[in-house]
Amino acid sequence: MAAPRRTRPTAPDPHATGSPWSGRSHAELAELARELLLAGHLIDRSGMPHLIGRLGRDGMRDVAIDEWMAASPIYTKRMQRLLGFEGDTVEVIFKGMQLDVGAPPEFMDFRYEITDDHHGAFHLDHCGALMDVEPMGDDYVQAMCHDIEDPTFDATATATNPRAQVRPIHRPPRIPADRAPHCAWSVTIDPEAAPLPVPAQAEWLATSAAARVPLAAAPADLPTGDGWSDYTASLDPDLVMERFSSATLAAVLDETALQGHLLSRAYLLQVASKTSGAEAIEIGIKQATGIAGLTTKRLAAALGASADIAGLARVLEVHPMLLPRTYVAATIDRQDDALVVHLAPCPATDEPDGLTWPALLTGRGGEAILHAAAVCLDPQAQVERVEAHPGDLATWLVHRDPTAPPAAQPDEVTLTEFSTGAGFSFHRRG
Repeated sequence: MAAPRRTRPTAPDPHATGSPWSGRSHAELAELARELLLAGHLIDRSGMPHLIGRLGRDGMRDVAIDEWMAASPIYTKRMQRLLGFEGDTVEVIFKGMQLDVGAPPEFMDFRYEITDDHHGAFHLDHCGALMDVEPMGDDYVQAMCHDIEDPTFDATATATNPRAQVRPIHRPPRIPADRAPHCAWSVTIDPEAAPLPVPAQAEWLATSAAARVPLAAAPADLPTGDGWSDYTASLDPDLVMERFSSATLAAVLDETALQGHLLSRAYLLQVASKTSGAEAIEIGIKQATGIAGLTTKRLAAALGASADIAGLARVLEVHPMLLPRTYVAATIDRQDDALVVHLAPCPATDEPDGLTWPALLTGRGGEAILHAAAVCLDPQAQVERVEAHPGDLATWLVHRDPTAPPAAQPDEVTLTEFSTGAGFSFHRRG
């Protein structure tokens, strides 16, 4: 049931429409880049548990395969273009993986070795995804490390070279149980091999507005001399986000947020194809609620945000659910002791099927998503949908009621926190 409406708030602060990255330090931008990569990875930890009861383990596996095969070739090519390292070599494949929500640094600790343009290998010294599924038993490990990874690794590689072949050297289930590294893979580009086609799932997703958003642009007011403006240098096996300039990090952050939207949209499209539109919306709200709340908690810790309206404003300004602004026309307006969240028509709300986070947010039951993002920082935060400001699709008032009993953490967030990524700490910095 929709929240009661209040009087329309005043117009948003015009300063709120600028880049959310402007005025931030180089160190903070680098930290946020790590966080958004991990947030994108944890989307599946939020979404997949809701499929087991409806589709079973095999159905969940099939959604994951199609989801990653749809999204990863698209966003991989976008990041290559953004950072100027397009090509058809093993090195290009590895560079793309370093900036992929499928391989967030340290949590998925990929270590790369290049032999030549056509040969290389990587292994994982630590696989957070394995740590999440290993306690669930070998059947789930088999599904992830064999059934899902075989087609999706190749699908990601097709963005660079359709003749690339990613093949296991060893992989879980681990024998012995503490085997390290967790897995190892070879990558070979065979000029004589038949080229892999562009995955049909990626061709389908490529028609979405999310895939057609212009490449992110570096804000003009951020420094360009404090790091790289591209990734044309040789592969840095120990790449940290601090290598890039502040301006470039801002563009990387926007593209990383878009990776999450592409992945989530691919997930929702696959769920809809296997259930019904109503079920896909129900599951999508649960998925978005779980990752919205968990991401708030991690971003608040990274930013040192206080558990109040001021802290919540800091978090929502950089929350990937509401970014990039070329795809999600959201603004956060601070008014006295409250926030007003505006969502205007935008590519994310124009997808005809309504299967995007912003579209779900504006629909029936969607306030649960913003509620999770708020109460996971301040349990006394109140979220109310109010009369939409002219030009908005929806407007929400977020305020704090110190007399209200603290809200319980939403179950969807608690479920997502089964992932070891919830409490993961980064250690490598420039």
